[in-house]
Amino acid sequence: MAPINPLSASATQNTKPALESEAEARVAPTPQNSTLPFLCRKPVRITLYSLLGAFALFMILWGFLPSILDPTFEHHIEDKEVIAGMTRNQAIKAWGSPIQMNVTYTDRGIRREEWVFEDWIDAGSVRHRYLYFEEGILVGGWDYK
Repeated sequence: MAPINPLSASATQNTKPALESEAEARVAPTPQNSTLPFLCRKPVRITLYSLLGAFALFMILWGFLPSILDPTFEHHIEDKEVIAGMTRNQAIKAWGSPIQMNVTYTDRGIRREEWVFEDWIDAGSVRHRYLYFEEGILVGGWDYK
């Protein structure tokens, strides 16, 4: 057996604590690592996600709000207003009969109607309004003012 060199033994013993101290230095938080960016903090993320979820829920429910508040559209008909979801008869009660109706069918057989309304302001100017129906339900329109 070869004799142990005291210098090599002390060198191996000294390197282990040095390696452990380097590992501890990498793991131990430093003042720079302990402060996260503002948006990465957990309470901030929870607040932002909650607000985003509440906004998405509000946007989804906003489309159903008129039909919940006025399910038969009576108030809208009295005010001469049309909104999506009305039937043909309700739109006629609100705006009257159209001057022109254009009917088309899609490839899937869905009936689409375009109703054109003309409002004569004076002898030289006309205001046009358009309503679009799919299968008898109002899906949109244009009102040029």
